[in-house]
Amino acid sequence: MIDFESALALVLAEARPLEPETVPIDTVAGRVLAEDLTARGDAPHTAVSTMDGYAVREADLATLPARLPLATVIFPGRGDFPALPPGTCAGIFTGAPVPDGADRVVAQECVDRDGDHALFGPDPGPARFIRAAGSDFRAGETLLTAGTVLGYRAMVAAAAADVATLQVHRRPRVAILGTGDELVEPGQALETPGAIPDSVTRAIAALAREWGAEIVGRRRLGDTPAVLEAAARDALDAADLVVVTGGASVGERDFARAMFEPFDLDLIFSKVAIKPGKPVWLGRARGRLILGLPGNPGSAMVTGRLFLAPLVAGLAGRDPAALLDWRDLPLTGPMPPCGDRETFERGRRIEGGVAILAARESGDQKALAAADVLIRRSPGAPALEAGQTVSILPF
Repeated sequence: MIDFESALALVLAEARPLEPETVPIDTVAGRVLAEDLTARGDAPHTAVSTMDGYAVREADLATLPARLPLATVIFPGRGDFPALPPGTCAGIFTGAPVPDGADRVVAQECVDRDGDHALFGPDPGPARFIRAAGSDFRAGETLLTAGTVLGYRAMVAAAAADVATLQVHRRPRVAILGTGDELVEPGQALETPGAIPDSVTRAIAALAREWGAEIVGRRRLGDTPAVLEAAARDALDAADLVVVTGGASVGERDFARAMFEPFDLDLIFSKVAIKPGKPVWLGRARGRLILGLPGNPGSAMVTGRLFLAPLVAGLAGRDPAALLDWRDLPLTGPMPPCGDRETFERGRRIEGGVAILAARESGDQKALAAADVLIRRSPGAPALEAGQTVSILPF
């Protein structure tokens, strides 16, 4: 059994980005750039109007008021317009290209119309309402750097670069195996004596997806060795990372590791001195990573947040250390002393700090919905009073 920091270091050592792949821009949301993204052209490509109004030559407004004939009207997307003849003006809409020769746009509110002539008053204002070519970025300029997660804001820049495909890190394929004869599909437990709903595998799948995984399988398995071994073989064939829940304690029906032994399982660590979640383990078989999580929902989700989330994030190309940014907050109430293992209590941020939740057993499920932080406590830490600080991690 190893301590938490040692186990986490071993997880982070495995959390290396998967190889890049080229994918269409419509499929990159949430993915991680594998190389810098540079612009194909200038933006805007040509000078454009930032206002509905009239494009004019400054010289033609030297004497005001002025009356100028309307030479043309320019709409956004038009690229075949002629240069603006001296002594004329052009109607123009926001985003439309400014014709050669024009050096300002007068807002339509400052202009009257008389048939096919525009009447410019004595004070059209100082603003020019022209966005210069290349004022946003130039061709070849880096818009997004490698490692950028393509969220909704980054997607704007990605599309503006005028590229159809991007190089992104491949999403880790994750297979989830939930073990235990007692598990049944939600909606069937009350009709099945001794059964409980499988609440863990769906939650683990959601957590893995949140940090960049592609779920390639999620199975509920009874405690039958031959069935478990076949499922392990299929999962290793399909996934980069296999997550197995349950069956990791000491007992005659705990098969989580045994199901992978025919495939040359190599354990990286087997237990961690933490509470909850001591049975968590990490290994490798056939070149694939395997993370074993406890079957109790609270333990599974705590260890999933501490180990699975950074592992998946790192494989997907994100910075796994960013998921382990512990912060100090004051307690809003007392906290009992810690036992002999490093402990991660479930808590909730409230006004004034963080409160520990009353439900603290590893099998408690209702409290998981209320918790939004983990509170980290050192082995043997004394009781704390309200106002004293604790280290917390978003949960």
